[in-house]
Amino acid sequence: MRDEGTPLFPNAPADQVGAHEPLAFRMRPRKLDEFVGQSHLLGVGKPLRRAIEGDHIVSMIFWGPPGSGKTTLAHVVAQYTGSDFVFFSAVLSGIKEVREAVDHAQKRRAFDGGRTILFVDEIHRFNKAQQDAFLPHVEQGALILIGATTENPSFEVNPALMSRMTLHVLQPLSQEEIAAILRAALADAERGLGKQSLEVSNAVLELIAVLSNGDARRALTIIETAAADLSRQGTAAQSITADLIRDIVQRKTELYDKSGEEHFNQISALHKSLRGSDPDAALYWLYRMLEGGEDPLYLARRMVRFAVEDIGLADPRALDVALAAKEAYHFLGTPEGELALAQAAVYLAVAPKSNAVYEAEHAVKEAIRDHPYLPVPLWIRNAVTRLMKKIGYGRGYVYPHDYEGAVVDQDYLPERLQGKRFYNPTDRGLEEKIAARLAEWRRIKTELRERGKQADVRENGR
Repeated sequence: MRDEGTPLFPNAPADQVGAHEPLAFRMRPRKLDEFVGQSHLLGVGKPLRRAIEGDHIVSMIFWGPPGSGKTTLAHVVAQYTGSDFVFFSAVLSGIKEVREAVDHAQKRRAFDGGRTILFVDEIHRFNKAQQDAFLPHVEQGALILIGATTENPSFEVNPALMSRMTLHVLQPLSQEEIAAILRAALADAERGLGKQSLEVSNAVLELIAVLSNGDARRALTIIETAAADLSRQGTAAQSITADLIRDIVQRKTELYDKSGEEHFNQISALHKSLRGSDPDAALYWLYRMLEGGEDPLYLARRMVRFAVEDIGLADPRALDVALAAKEAYHFLGTPEGELALAQAAVYLAVAPKSNAVYEAEHAVKEAIRDHPYLPVPLWIRNAVTRLMKKIGYGRGYVYPHDYEGAVVDQDYLPERLQGKRFYNPTDRGLEEKIAARLAEWRRIKTELRERGKQADVRENGR
């Protein structure tokens, strides 16, 4: 929540922005035409742009990664619509600050009919009670609520609040868009770095764009740090080199949250790459997660699960390979053990695929839910007492090893499910042989059954 002395329009006109402000703050777009990226939302003729320019805005949520322009866009909306702008962070604010913001909005509305935009950064960090506090005021139009979040609002924002707001998804900025922002900062002598006459090659701009990972704020911070370093050196050369950028950045930080949505996005990408038999994509996503700090044993567990769910009996060795990789990593640790995980990922990707056992599991569980109390047929029960033998336990059981090929015509399912097939092998990998074997056994059993029927007819005819 702002102090009384804090202006309602934090992005002040250029002549009021001091050089001591961070470059990312100074270069914040002042109008829609200066906004780089998000053309799917702000391109000419797009609904959100028309709403902003026509002053027909409603409460909304901006969902996107860091540095994609969520806060900046909220400022632009406020300026275009002549609204008061109240900013606070969900990390530092609570119900008290919400009430103060609502009170300000109501007073402004009563005074001259003006509107207030309440911008809540990281709205996903508010708990349910705090989010509920907005509901009546958003519904009554006492204020325009703009929430910014890096997390999927489907999981993090109350459905009741979501239903009263429009959702706009912001995309990470492309490398070309990041480079364009950097060029604008280098050329702008008023708000940017234009007075320093810096020399920066396209290759260096591309390097910064890659290292910034789609985050404009990070890119501007990198180049600002490099420019300040040159100024401190006091040398005549004002060229920002790739080596200087690498010294500043040291190591690119992955956009990865082990407990957030990106975790689930990337493990999904790994799983689907394996299922799609793409070893290159599987390696890429495996190492993206490893470089991002994911627990390698978590990845090993996921690959073990994949081996039984998506490969199954098409290649039973896949499970052995996945388990061996887990044990190898456990024995070797990082980084040596990561190669075992990579080997397993490649093996799983190139192995024949079958989910026949996985589907059989679902079919069996469904049958059990539909018929939970079917008795075990008497002929496959063990007769361990005289009474059990007397009432029919084990009577009629045929011992397969006493017959040719160990194949007999005998039912083992409860009577109501006889003939039901849960496991249907594919024609891929080892399952092709399994399918042929089962088909041959069924042919033999059918012949035995027909012979039995003919024998019964002859017996009854006598």
